[in-house]
Amino acid sequence: MRTEEGTTLLLLFPLICSVVLIIPCQRTVKAQSLPPAKYDGFLYTNHPVDSNTIVIEAFFDPVCPDSRDSWPPLKQAIHHYGSRVSLIVHLLPLPYHDYAFATSRALHIVNLLNPSATFRLLDSFFEHQERFYNAQTSNKSRDAVVNEIAEFTAETAGKSYYSAIVSGFNDRNTDLKTRVSFKYSASRGVFGTPTFYINGFVLPDSGSSIDYKGWRSFIDPLLLGHSKNKDDLPHLS
Repeated sequence: MRTEEGTTLLLLFPLICSVVLIIPCQRTVKAQSLPPAKYDGFLYTNHPVDSNTIVIEAFFDPVCPDSRDSWPPLKQAIHHYGSRVSLIVHLLPLPYHDYAFATSRALHIVNLLNPSATFRLLDSFFEHQERFYNAQTSNKSRDAVVNEIAEFTAETAGKSYYSAIVSGFNDRNTDLKTRVSFKYSASRGVFGTPTFYINGFVLPDSGSSIDYKGWRSFIDPLLLGHSKNKDDLPHLS
């Protein structure tokens, strides 16, 4: 038999649960840090971006073979389209690649020291990726591998930067920048590399590379749409 007090508690139970759930949610929101001072990612193209520019965002892991394979055709497409297309590269260090975070951090360090060398370093990581695969580093200590990454980075960025690169791996700021990149990727729902967005919309087949013809098939219709929109505009006399 249900008593009056029992009925009251039963009616209040959903309200009690909602209060319990709201309190930790409020604490979580308050604990979140402010947005970063700059938009995440490395800008590959160096030209003005306006409302007619097609913006591509690529999410890469420096030691991901699929990211490596997708990079040359993407660069080819970017060079083909010139100022009509802009590219931003985001880093997503995947947890199952042992030194994805360290190599991503190296890119952030170089971008702070010598931004002109950022994409040269990405090219180098892709070209010599096997040096930092899980199997090749399994018998080495973490310090030994990070030091190897620092030396490798200096070979590309300039040997005069070696001490600064080593210091960068001990700098909390570069650690945070790399974490922000990971969190930004997660906030966009990206969980694999490579992943591509065009004008804010994700392309299908995440984790697969796109060849040059594939990029043309995505971008050419968008540029054609730009041309048609311009033709539809009234001509002022």
